[in-house]
Amino acid sequence: MDWSRYDAALFDLDGVVTPTAEVHMRAWAEMFSDFLSSWDGAGDTSAYTDQDYFDHVDGKPRFDGVRDFLTSRGIELPEGADDAPADEVSVKGLGNRKNDAFNAVLERDGVTAYPGSVALLDHLRDLGMPLAVVSSSANAPAVLTAAGLLDRFATVVDGRVAKELGLAGKPAPDTFHHAAQVLEAPDARAVVLEDATSGVRAGRAGDFGLVVGVDRGAGAEALRAAGADVVVSDLAELVGAGDEGAGS
Repeated sequence: MDWSRYDAALFDLDGVVTPTAEVHMRAWAEMFSDFLSSWDGAGDTSAYTDQDYFDHVDGKPRFDGVRDFLTSRGIELPEGADDAPADEVSVKGLGNRKNDAFNAVLERDGVTAYPGSVALLDHLRDLGMPLAVVSSSANAPAVLTAAGLLDRFATVVDGRVAKELGLAGKPAPDTFHHAAQVLEAPDARAVVLEDATSGVRAGRAGDFGLVVGVDRGAGAEALRAAGADVVVSDLAELVGAGDEGAGS
C-alpha cells in the first residue's frame, strides 16, 4: 500500500476502527429486557434474545429497530417525538432509552479498538496523514473517547453533524465529501475505509481515490460488488513499507 499517493484517509467507525456492534448489542438487550419485564399490556413479553437483535434490530436506524421488534412481539406503543424522554413508553422514548443504555454500557465496559486498526493509525500518524471518522452513529465521539482514539482524527463527521448540515447518509457520498473538504483533500486523493456495503457504495459514488472494503463478515465478494477497489480482513494489511509521507 503506497500511502504517498493519497492526502487523507476517511474511516468508518463501527467494524473498521472499533467493534462497537458488541456494545450496541448489549445496550439493546438491557433496554428491551427492562422494558419487557415491566410491560403489562398485550403482547409477547418472553425474554429478549440475541436472535431478536439479528432479526429485527441489526443495521437499522434506532427507531426503526424499536418499531420492528415491538411489531414482532405484537406490542403497540405510540410513536412519540424525536426528543421523547427516555422514561416515556413510546417507540422513540424506547429508542432514546437505548441510546442512554449504549452510553452507560460504553462507560461501564469500554471498547477496545481492533489492534490492526490501531497499527494502521500509528503508521498514518507517522506519515503525517490527515484522518477523519465518517459514521452514521451519533455516538461516534463517545466511542472514540472510550477507545482512547479521539485525538487521532482531525474531524469526526457523525450522525449529528450530518443532521445539522443536511447531509444525506450513506450510501450517498455526502458525509465523505464533507470530511475530505474539512481535511482540504481532493476526493480523488482521499481513501475511504468501510466494512458495510452501503459505505463502500458511498465511496464509489463519490469517486474517491481508493475505496477499501474491510471484511468483518459482509464478505469480500459483496464488498467488491459494491465497489471496493481493495478488500482486507484486517487494517494491518495496509501498513506499507517505504512510504515517504502523505502527498509526497
